[in-house]
Amino acid sequence: MIAELWAPLGATLSTLAHSKWLSLAPESLALWCALLSVVTGVVLFAMERREGIGIGRLGALAALAAIAALKLGGAATLGPLTLAVVVAALARDPDELLHTECGVKLLWVLGGAWALSFAGRELLTLATGTSMVREQWAVLALGLEPRYLWSTALPLTLLAGLVLIGGFPFHFWVADLFQGARPWLAPLAVAALQVCGVLWIESRLVGIAAFPDGARLANGLLHQFVVMSLGAGAVTLLVQRRPERFAGTLAGLHGALALAMIVGRDPQPGWLAAWSAHLMLALSGANTLTRFLPAHSDPSAAGAPLFRRHPIEATIGSLSLLSLAGMPGLPGSWVWLDVARLLVRSGHSLAALALAIAWVLALSGVVMRLRIAFGSSSARVPLAPSPRAARVALVASGVGVALLGWSFALGGFPARP
Repeated sequence: MIAELWAPLGATLSTLAHSKWLSLAPESLALWCALLSVVTGVVLFAMERREGIGIGRLGALAALAAIAALKLGGAATLGPLTLAVVVAALARDPDELLHTECGVKLLWVLGGAWALSFAGRELLTLATGTSMVREQWAVLALGLEPRYLWSTALPLTLLAGLVLIGGFPFHFWVADLFQGARPWLAPLAVAALQVCGVLWIESRLVGIAAFPDGARLANGLLHQFVVMSLGAGAVTLLVQRRPERFAGTLAGLHGALALAMIVGRDPQPGWLAAWSAHLMLALSGANTLTRFLPAHSDPSAAGAPLFRRHPIEATIGSLSLLSLAGMPGLPGSWVWLDVARLLVRSGHSLAALALAIAWVLALSGVVMRLRIAFGSSSARVPLAPSPRAARVALVASGVGVALLGWSFALGGFPARP
């Protein structure tokens, strides 16, 4: 009897698992994740304020989502525009003092980085007589220009991308934005800026294999940056008390993982879209969840009201934070694992070791925080429910992360060379 009942159900589940709806191309996944992130942002904004989100804020969210989903052509040059959109969205609410602080800090840090990168780009143009990146490497390969000129200009051109991905020693701006900006804005702002950083680095390294000296310099610089970012991020996780800054540090680690894909050489087409799809969705859920996590470290305490009053919604919402930390079975684990494979195959053992340490500390840190959030089983369950809009956003992000993991399991995370 049981076998007769299970046979049609098993066939239905097998057909659903291999259907085209769950095995989408990375570009389509990024678009759907961007739409879901915008919807959760609108829901969270409605929870905070009674007035409508307005065309300005909605337009800012849509623009950031389109940039993060790689739906705007020439996105490598959209970094300054993305920064302007984020700062404008932060400055729209003059009563939010933390918004003002975050906007000023972003202008100071990211604006200066863009200025130096543009200066380095102009130095290369002046030295080679062309603004085309591929042609610049061909000219420099002739050996007619002094080494000090291009060896100074090349790191400068990469600086903006390194700052935007949020790696060490520029990891502070991601944590500041996660703590200071509202949860309806921070996730898409961070994801869009990090995507712009990766695109900028990729665009500046196009065809650099034709100039072996420059390729060795760039690869060594990026490798050192990956090692420092993963190592410093792991140490920061140990000492970070605020849950929002903890999630921001995880976002910075994912920026380092994207850079490690470039260092690992020749990832498959579509890896950036798959990475950004997971980043948008996981950050949207994690940033909302951290608003309900306790800042203390006492496992015998009563726990957070959300986790005690609504354990099912809290568990589903926790999938986003667990995925950022690389919990096996969730889409984030595909990112961590395939980046580790790329680093090992390309001979970057030190970066692979730093990645392993960062993964262990990230996963253990998230599990410990969730254990504290659920609190002691003997504690009294709070009577007041948590905001319904926040629970809806958490469940939507958690379900989206689970479906994204299913899609990654069917098609594989496209980072293998």
